[in-house]
Amino acid sequence: MRGKVLGVDPKTGKGQISGEDGTRYQFDREDWSAKIPPAIGAEVDFEVDGKNALSVFRTDSAGLSKIRTAPKPEKNKIVAALLAFFLGGLGVHKFYLGYNGAGVAMALISIFGIILLAIPTAIIGLIAFVEFIIYLVTDDEDFQERYVENERPWF
Repeated sequence: MRGKVLGVDPKTGKGQISGEDGTRYQFDREDWSAKIPPAIGAEVDFEVDGKNALSVFRTDSAGLSKIRTAPKPEKNKIVAALLAFFLGGLGVHKFYLGYNGAGVAMALISIFGIILLAIPTAIIGLIAFVEFIIYLVTDDEDFQERYVENERPWF
């Protein structure tokens, strides 16, 4: 049966669908079969089991673009490269690109490397210099795709 999502509780994952027959059906998080979480107004197809909706799938391709997060703002590769060159040992370029975990790791290694031994700091500086070169030689479109638009891992 086809229908529309009327509401969803983000904490529990429970929701309600208005079927094309005018009946309201309940669904649980386990019944949702799409990667994108349910959203109010999404068009769906589902199987009926009494008052429950099972195997709920999205059918609206237009709704998919509404659900996705807002496009990530473009980052300037020259700014990233200059940050990597001048402040790369502290991981500032990683913070600029949104890789906060990597930025914190680089900063901590540099700070503790200075206290303990200069080798870790030199290694982080070398990594930052290599990233500086990579940012400069990567074309703009590839830079956006590789460093800005993809989901960011912890590192």
